[in-house]
Amino acid sequence: MSRIRLHARGSRLATAGLAIAATATLLTTTLSPTAGAEERPTRATALENAASVLDDRAESLGLTAAQDTAVRDVIVDDDGTQHVRYDRTYRQLPVLGGDFVVHLAKDGTYRGASRATKHTISLASVAPKLAAPKAADLAASALRAVNVGETLKRLTSRPELVVDALHGAPKLAWRTNAVAQDSLGNPVARTVLTDARTGTQIDAWDSLESAAGDGKSLYGGTVPLRTTKSGAAYQLKDATRGGTYTGDAENETDLCLLTICLERAPATLFTDTDNHWGTGKAADRATAAVDAQYGTDVTWDYYEDVHGRKGIAGDGKGSYNRVHYGKDYNNAFWDDRCFCMTYGDGDGTQLGPLVSLDVAGHEMTHGVTSKTAALTYSGESGGLNEATSDVFGTLVEFHAGNTADPGDYLIGEKVVRSGFPRKALRYMDKPSRDGVSVDCWSPTAKDLDVHYSSGIGNHFAYLLAEGSGAKNLNGVVYNSPTCDGSSVQGIGRAKLGKIWYRALTVYMTSSTNYAGARAATLSAAKDLYGAGSAEYGAVGAAWKAVKVGG
Repeated sequence: MSRIRLHARGSRLATAGLAIAATATLLTTTLSPTAGAEERPTRATALENAASVLDDRAESLGLTAAQDTAVRDVIVDDDGTQHVRYDRTYRQLPVLGGDFVVHLAKDGTYRGASRATKHTISLASVAPKLAAPKAADLAASALRAVNVGETLKRLTSRPELVVDALHGAPKLAWRTNAVAQDSLGNPVARTVLTDARTGTQIDAWDSLESAAGDGKSLYGGTVPLRTTKSGAAYQLKDATRGGTYTGDAENETDLCLLTICLERAPATLFTDTDNHWGTGKAADRATAAVDAQYGTDVTWDYYEDVHGRKGIAGDGKGSYNRVHYGKDYNNAFWDDRCFCMTYGDGDGTQLGPLVSLDVAGHEMTHGVTSKTAALTYSGESGGLNEATSDVFGTLVEFHAGNTADPGDYLIGEKVVRSGFPRKALRYMDKPSRDGVSVDCWSPTAKDLDVHYSSGIGNHFAYLLAEGSGAKNLNGVVYNSPTCDGSSVQGIGRAKLGKIWYRALTVYMTSSTNYAGARAATLSAAKDLYGAGSAEYGAVGAAWKAVKVGG
């Protein structure tokens, strides 16, 4: 492969992120950690309060009798403030950009809403003029067009009728996921959004939002593992982290459509007789499994320890891993459909097995994003989606405190091989070091590949945590510039993580772009530290330093 990406694959409501998130009046009070647990509203109370708001304020939220809503996520702050996130359908069709968050005070009174779009959702008809087979053909052609020179096998596409509320006035559209296998048998996929009246392509994006007892791992040394005893053997399954387990994909691949898989690569659960896993060598198939299970463990621990989130969906349920996927597969991805992580072994020339800590944290964060803001994997919101995964993948690596793989602001540095043109997949201090990413926002950012426009968010995050200029952390030398010649004082990784997580889970929506991310992180900083705080000022300064202004 000529381009190496880290991905997260899923079936969430998603289209291009060209529309700016429309944010109503947001919270103005600073969070108080002193409210007693017994005084806090429960999830059920928050849902009841939000339901009342939807009844009372349907018109102001753009809801009509033709629409239905479904709860995606609920957050209750320490001070009792409630945030209930909804998806929306129109005449039983998914509305892309119909998502919104209702914000409530502790007593259940309405405080405001964050909406992906403020367009009125109303169509004269939901009968398409463009037939589904034609939409499928157009999507198949789009997949071929981005795989020029590649002979695609088993190409299949299935259209789904949706309402697109992200690209101007709402319109009827076909969302079609075209999937195939390349000459090596590895999956390629593209989602195409087509106007259901005219046949015009509205948007298209890569559906593989790619990117990565005790056990001897490939990258992290000897690591602790919690396993399950089964008869005389042990299973690589952790009951203390929601039943998360790791299986062998046996170098098989999937053939999946938007919501279903015609074929699913196996995930044969790893077992061991003495509860000491792997040899630290790639030739032992259990070694990559050790890294994958360990990566899942430390990602789970980071989100629970730092943000109080148990598991990817926040429901205490574990995901699972598949290692040894495909043939020479230079990728790793999260897939919502199986709620699982999948790791390729790499081609051995550019990349080795993609099971490093930061890759694991990156990919599973795509799952967290899917369950919260569901940032569209296209345009600026797609770059922000990728940056979110890079930020938390990095924070997971630091949180693990593994001396064999100490934290750094390099993405995938452990998996690169001598045939790869640089020392890491991406650099957060100065993203343009990779030769393709951008350090600063410009009006053309929306047109870039999401793995390159992510540089804007990565650069902001580094500056917010560490500040500008030269620095040496864990033996790695950084020298982060600013785009406006300013000097930025960092506030530390812990505060970066808290601000970004709150912005992601409370304020961002599917259409949030970089300007919207600035507003969301400022709101988060205001909630956490106050409007006059140094942290609030640092957020504004870091965004200004990457040319995202107010």
